[in-house]
Amino acid sequence: MPTAARFARASSRLAALFALLAPALACAADAPVPNKGDTAWMLTSTALVLLMSVPALGLFYGGLVRTKNMLSVLVQVFVGFSLVTVLWCIYGYSLAFTEGNSVIGGFSRLFLRGTFDPVTQNFSLASTFSRNTPLYELVYVAFQGTFAAITCCLILGSVVERMKFSAVLLFLFIWFTCSYCPIAHMVWYWPGPDAYTQTAHAAEVSATGGLIWRWGALDFAGGTVVHINAGVAGLVGACVLGKRVGFGREPMAPHSLTMTMIGASLLWFGWFGFNAGSALEANGSAALAFMNTYLATACAVLSWTAGEWVAKGKPSMLGAASGAVAGLVAITPAAGNVGIPGAFAIGLGVGLVCLWGVTGLKRLIRADDSLDVFGVHAIGGIFGALMTGIFNAPALGGPGSVDWATGAVGYPGVGTQFLIQLEAVCLVFAWTAVVAYVALRMVKLLVGLRVAEEEEREGLDITSHGERAYDL
Repeated sequence: MPTAARFARASSRLAALFALLAPALACAADAPVPNKGDTAWMLTSTALVLLMSVPALGLFYGGLVRTKNMLSVLVQVFVGFSLVTVLWCIYGYSLAFTEGNSVIGGFSRLFLRGTFDPVTQNFSLASTFSRNTPLYELVYVAFQGTFAAITCCLILGSVVERMKFSAVLLFLFIWFTCSYCPIAHMVWYWPGPDAYTQTAHAAEVSATGGLIWRWGALDFAGGTVVHINAGVAGLVGACVLGKRVGFGREPMAPHSLTMTMIGASLLWFGWFGFNAGSALEANGSAALAFMNTYLATACAVLSWTAGEWVAKGKPSMLGAASGAVAGLVAITPAAGNVGIPGAFAIGLGVGLVCLWGVTGLKRLIRADDSLDVFGVHAIGGIFGALMTGIFNAPALGGPGSVDWATGAVGYPGVGTQFLIQLEAVCLVFAWTAVVAYVALRMVKLLVGLRVAEEEEREGLDITSHGERAYDL
C-alpha cells in the first residue's frame, strides 16, 4: 500500500477514535478542579486556627491562673487539642459532615476512608458555597478539625486549677462525641450548592441537611457550634465541680497578664483564619469576613475599656484583652453574614454586654467559672448569633441569605430571622447543658473529677505533671 494511502487510513482511524472519545474528553474538561488559590488560602486558614489553640489559647488561659497551675493549663490545652484531633479523624468528621439524619451524620468517612484513592491517585472533593467550585475534602477535614479541637479546649477555662487530668480527657471525649459532633451536623451540614439542579426537587435536597441549617439559622463560623456550645458546657462544669479551694477568701489574681496579652493578640491574628477561612474560598465573602473580624474586635476593645473605665475608674489590660476576645466571639457567627454597619454595632455592643456578663451576671450565678468562659463565649456567642439575624438584612448593610434552589438573594424579615436565630440558640444551649452534665456525672463515677484538696493547694503543675512552669 502506498505511503500516502496508509497515512490517510491511519488519519481516518485516529479521527474516528477521537470522535468516540469526544464525550468523555468533554466531561473530563468540564469536571471542576479545586482552585489553587482557594486551596492555598484554606491551608493557611487551617494553620491559623491551629495557632489559636497552641499556643494562643494556652497562653491566654495560662496567664490568668496562679503560677502553680500555669503548666497544667498548657498541658490540658496541648493534649486536649491533640486528643480531639485524633478523634475527629477516626469518627468525628464522619458524624458531623456526612449524610445521616437531621441530627447526626453517618459512618461513611470513618478513619477518613474514601478521601484519597491510592490506586487512581484521586482525591475526593467537598462543596464550597459556589457552584462548580469544590475544595479538596482533606483540606476541609483539617480545617473543620481545628474548629472541633479548639471548641473542646475552650471549656477548660471554666474548670482550671482543680480538675483531674484524666477527668479532663475523659470528659472531652464524651462531650466531643455527644455534643460537638451533633451540633456541628445540625448547624453546618448541607448538601452543597451543586446538589440543587432542579427547583422542583429543592425541598427533597434540603431535607438531607442538618436540623438547624434547615430552619434557616445563620452561623458563618461558629457562634452556636463553638462559643455557645463550649461556654454553656463550661458553666455546667464549674457548677458540678464546685469552687476552688479558698475561692472568695484567698487572692487568685492572674500571675502573668503579659502572657494573657500575648495570647489574646495571637487569638486575634489566628481568628482571621477562623472567620475568613469559613468562606471556604478566597473571594469577596472572605474579604468581608476578614474586615468584619478586624473591625468588630477593635470596637469591642474600646467599648469594654470605656465601660470598665467608667465603672471602676481605671482601664485594665485584662479588660482590653477580654474585650478583644468578646468581639471575636460575637462577630464569628456574623462575619460573612453582616455588612460593615453590623460589625460596628456588634463590636461596640458586645464589649458592654460581656463586661456585664463577667461582673453582674457572674455574681448572680455565683459559680466559679474561673476564666469567664460563660461570660465571654456563651454570652458573646448568644449576642452575636441574635444580632446576625438583624444585621443580615440588606437594608442594614447585610448580604442577605441565598436561596440555593434559585440562586436568588433574599431576607425573610427581621422578626422572622431573629426568631430563627433564637430557636437555634435555645436548642444548642439546652443540648450542650444536658450533655455536659451527664458527661461530668459519668466521669465522676469512673475516675473522679477533682484532685485532692492538698494537691490543689500545692498546685497541679507539680502534683499532676511533676514539673513547674517556672524554675527561677
